[in-house]
Amino acid sequence: MDEEIRGLRTFLDASHSHCHALAYLRDMLEEEGYVLLPEREVWKLVPGGKYCVLRGGTALVAFRLPEEPVTGFLMSASHCDRPCFQVKENFELSGAYLRLAVERYGGQILHTWLDRPLSIAGRVTVETEEGVESRLVDIDRDLLLIPSVAIHMNRQVNDGYKWNPAVDMLPLLGGKDAAGKLLAELEQQAGGRILGHDLYLYIRQKSSVWGMEREYISSAALDDLECVWGCTRGFLEAGPSGAVPVLCVFDSEEVGSGSVQGAGSTLLTDVLERICDGLGWNLKRMLAQSFMVSADNAHALHPNHPELADPTNAPVLGGGVVIKHNANLSYCTDGISAAVFRKICEKAGVNTQSYRNRADIPGGSTLGRISLAHVSVPTVDIGLPQLAMHSCYETAAVSDAADLIKAMTAYYGTTLEAAENGYVIK
Repeated sequence: MDEEIRGLRTFLDASHSHCHALAYLRDMLEEEGYVLLPEREVWKLVPGGKYCVLRGGTALVAFRLPEEPVTGFLMSASHCDRPCFQVKENFELSGAYLRLAVERYGGQILHTWLDRPLSIAGRVTVETEEGVESRLVDIDRDLLLIPSVAIHMNRQVNDGYKWNPAVDMLPLLGGKDAAGKLLAELEQQAGGRILGHDLYLYIRQKSSVWGMEREYISSAALDDLECVWGCTRGFLEAGPSGAVPVLCVFDSEEVGSGSVQGAGSTLLTDVLERICDGLGWNLKRMLAQSFMVSADNAHALHPNHPELADPTNAPVLGGGVVIKHNANLSYCTDGISAAVFRKICEKAGVNTQSYRNRADIPGGSTLGRISLAHVSVPTVDIGLPQLAMHSCYETAAVSDAADLIKAMTAYYGTTLEAAENGYVIK
C-alpha cells in the first residue's frame, strides 16, 4: 500500500492544473508503450497494440487491442478538472496594491482559499514563426494570497458571512510597482509572446498522510484525481480479458462537461467508431457487450454532521469503494450494474459501500449520465468516500485509494458477457 500511495501523492503534487495532470498521464502511458494517435491522421491499428488519443491537451482515451476475438469494450471514465479560480484575460487590478482578476471555475468552498500561499499554473498559447503553440507553465513558488478581512472590520465573519467572489476572493499579487511583471515572467517561462491563456490558481500545500495510524490522505483535487489515478493504475496493471479495455479521462466536468474535451463531446464515440472501422468490427454489436464505470468521488459520513447523511446509505472513510445510487438518475447505477461491480470487487477482495443522498438534500451528479447520451451502455457510478468535497484541500482514506486500484485492476481483467437476464462474469 505504501508504494501505491506514494505514486498517488506524486501524481497529486505534480498536478497543479488539469493540464499538468494530463501531461503526467500522457508521460505514464508513453513509458508503458502506448502509441499516441493524432486525431487528424489515419490510424493503423493492429491486434496487440496499445494506443492513446489526446484532445485539447486536457482529455485522453487510452485502449489496448487484444490478440484474441473480443466481446466488447470495458470502459472507465473520470475527470481531471477541479473547482478553482481561473485567471481572467486582462488580469491586473491596479491601485494601492496590485491584485489578480480571477473568476470562479466550478463550485468551490470559497473560504478555504483564504490566507494560504497560492500560485498559477496552466497553459499559454504563444506566437511562433509558423503560427501559435500551446505550452505548459507553472510558477512554482509562493506567489499570491487572498487575505481575510480582520474580524474587527467584519464582525459577521463567524455568523454566516456571504462571500462575494468579485470582491472577497481577489488575490494580492504585489505592490503597485509590480505591474507587468507577472506577464513578463509567464512569457519568459513559455518562451514566447502570449496570445491566449488558460491559467488557474492552485494552493501551494502538498498532499499529506495523517491520522493516528496514518489512515487519511489530504490534498488538493482529490475529487477527482484520486479516481483518475485508481482507474489508470488498474487499466495499466490488469491482465488480458475478452474485451477491449478503454480508459477515459475527461475535462470540464465541474462546469457541465460542455467542451470539446468533456464527456458531453464526441471524443469517446469518435475513438470507438475509429477502432471498429479500423478492425472491421460492428460498433453496435460491440456496445451491446460493453460496460462503463463512471468514477467520481462520493460524500463520506461527516464526523461532526451525521444528520446530513442518509441513515442507511452513508459510506465512511476506510470502508471501501462506494457505489452511488439516485432514484432520479443523477447517477447511472441500477440494480444490474451495481451487482456486476459488486461481484468484481468481491473477486478482488475489495469491500463496497452504498451512497444515496438524504431524501431532502439534493446531491450532485457525475459525467456518467452525460456520457450515456453518446455511448449508451450499462453504467455503474462509483467513487471513493471523502470529506470536504470542493474545498481546496480535501480528505479521504489511504486504504480506499488502494482498494480502487485493486478493484479497477480486477474490472479491466474481467471477461464480461451479456446474457438475456444478466451477465456471465469470468
